[in-house]
Amino acid sequence: MSVRVRYAPSPTGRQHIGGVRTALFNYFYAKSMGGSFVLRIEDTDQTRYTDEAVQDLYDTFDWLGIAWDEGPDKGGPHGPYIQTQRKELYNKYAALLVEKDKAYRCYCSPERLESLRESMEGGKTAGGYDRHCRELTTAKENEYRDRGITPVIRYKVPLDGKTSYKDIIRGEVTTRNRDIPADPVILKSDGLPTYHFAVVIDDHLMKITHAFRAQEWLPNAPLHMLLYRAFGWEPPEFCHLPLILGKDGQKLAKRHGSAAVADFKSAGFTPEAIINYVSLLGWSYDDQREFFSKEELEQLFSIEKLNKAPAVFDYKKLEWFNGQYIRKKPDSELKGLLIPYLKRDGVVSDPITETENAIVDGMIPLIKERLRLLPEVTKLVRFLFEDVEIESIEMLVPKRLDAMQTLDALRSAHAILGDFISRSDEENEQLFRSASETLGIKLGDLLMPVRVAVTGTSASPPLFGSVKLLGAKKTMSRMDHAIKMLESAKSD
Repeated sequence: MSVRVRYAPSPTGRQHIGGVRTALFNYFYAKSMGGSFVLRIEDTDQTRYTDEAVQDLYDTFDWLGIAWDEGPDKGGPHGPYIQTQRKELYNKYAALLVEKDKAYRCYCSPERLESLRESMEGGKTAGGYDRHCRELTTAKENEYRDRGITPVIRYKVPLDGKTSYKDIIRGEVTTRNRDIPADPVILKSDGLPTYHFAVVIDDHLMKITHAFRAQEWLPNAPLHMLLYRAFGWEPPEFCHLPLILGKDGQKLAKRHGSAAVADFKSAGFTPEAIINYVSLLGWSYDDQREFFSKEELEQLFSIEKLNKAPAVFDYKKLEWFNGQYIRKKPDSELKGLLIPYLKRDGVVSDPITETENAIVDGMIPLIKERLRLLPEVTKLVRFLFEDVEIESIEMLVPKRLDAMQTLDALRSAHAILGDFISRSDEENEQLFRSASETLGIKLGDLLMPVRVAVTGTSASPPLFGSVKLLGAKKTMSRMDHAIKMLESAKSD
């Protein structure tokens, strides 16, 4: 059997991290088994459909580097791959179920159904319907037609018995038929199918062998199984993936932070980090290994290593993953990722000048170990391109020193920095150590006010490398300014 899986999003909003997890598991399973990965757009909910959501779908997976084998943009032997273009198929199969007495036409008005939903719960009215039209006579149907009422088509859920199926993660799952929503609509009055009907038709006609989908669809699986059996079709193997929770144990939602992949991209995450981290939400290769490239996951992914327990989405852990992937990148590649943020924030020109380009080349080795997110580059390196502002004397003075001691420290450092660029880092470090000993202070207390004077902050890239990139003229000018600030405070 050739494995065929699908990702079937509804284009009603941006791609959620949970949806991408579903897509990745389908994709990696197909690749690991030498099978096919299909994209199907389920757009029958036209009231919520947006073109922007469709574009976000394509943009997201293009950024992640995930490609399907068949889909709306590629075609394939089982198209069309957009549900609204398959309307005739759904009408054909709905009519077939009516002929087999597995479904029936329902003429109930929206007002009647709303009244039922408000007044009845459980039992035979589960799902808000009382099977009013289940056994209509031909004469009664003709009467409704004569009044111009366009019916929907409902599936006849068995009144007794049980429905069972096997889930890859959960094993045998059994549901009493009386607990399944009563006779759900499978074809709406506009001729478009409901999700539950369309997914069964499409998965069968597209020869889907495995259906990896979110746990939210678990309650609907019995209905889908009944529909497969009504047609006499073999269902795919179901795998309902574990929930993704926030750190508070609740389902991942906006209150936990952004869950749209486009927002993660804008925030400066890399596609490699997203793919790696999200693939570990409900799957693990072993108890130790955490890092996997997309190509490795294409080879190593297996359904036997899927977990049943919910997965917790940890934003800090994802940031850590992202930092690791940033550090793995060659400097030239990282430069290409960082420059757009520097241009966006007005740190460098657009187009970038030769001088700015040279500074960027030099700064990347200095900041690489400090970056977790790509946009953090702006805060780290702005001092190399713009004048700095020391907001207060307190910024310059270390906790263990007073203003007078700090002034002495800066004057001592000023003498060393005059020929700083001509010496090696080792030579400069030894000079600073000797100066700190002469002053009777710790080396860190000597270097900290120098760092603030030169970079405008106490948290910067390595000081020695920063000074060499900044150049002697700017370095000495900033040191002079800091010394004057302290001298002015002394005279006051």
